Amino acid sequence: MASADFPTRWGRFLIHGFATRASASDGAKTEEAVALVMGEVHSGSPLVRIHSQCLTGDVFGSLRCDCRQQLELSLSLIAQEGAGILIYEQQEGRGIGLMAKLQAYALQDSGLDTVEANERLGFKADQREFLMPVEILKAMDIRRVRLLSNNPDKVAALERAGIKVSERVPCEVAPTEHTKEYLKTKREKLGHLFSDRRRQH
Repeated sequence: MASADFPTRWGRFLIHGFATRASASDGAKTEEAVALVMGEVHSGSPLVRIHSQCLTGDVFGSLRCDCRQQLELSLSLIAQEGAGILIYEQQEGRGIGLMAKLQAYALQDSGLDTVEANERLGFKADQREFLMPVEILKAMDIRRVRLLSNNPDKVAALERAGIKVSERVPCEVAPTEHTKEYLKTKREKLGHLFSDRRRQH
């Protein structure tokens, strides 16, 4: 939809805006996302992070999740390499939306974990399918990536769509007292991969 110069505290990016083409007849909402691109990304396997919007973490610095730290770590690693792509898609709360996420927070306060709370509200543990990020990468003619992620579902989604994940690069941040159970649930129920030093027992 648009591209512009985008200086940040991690360095200079180009920001590209994307929107899905949803027909009025099927009632589907238009989905929007942005891609921050730094440097040369068409030779070899660029470092790529697919980040789902988290208003509470990314904007307000919530300690209930590791989203903001992952976002900043990803931008920092891309800047260190001088090249890479960060795709930021509007999939709040693993795709359930902001209000449902806040309802899930309330259920978590009563003792449920993140997966149990989503399921209690009638959602899957993770609603995301990562279809739009795949289409963005294809539109940018990126067919091979080094994916910054702990989530094997993201790797599988890209591979299914014909984008080769030549390496999964861990995107781990140090756990805190607030994220200990959250990260344990990610590992045990969502299959997220963490190195031994980050594991919570």
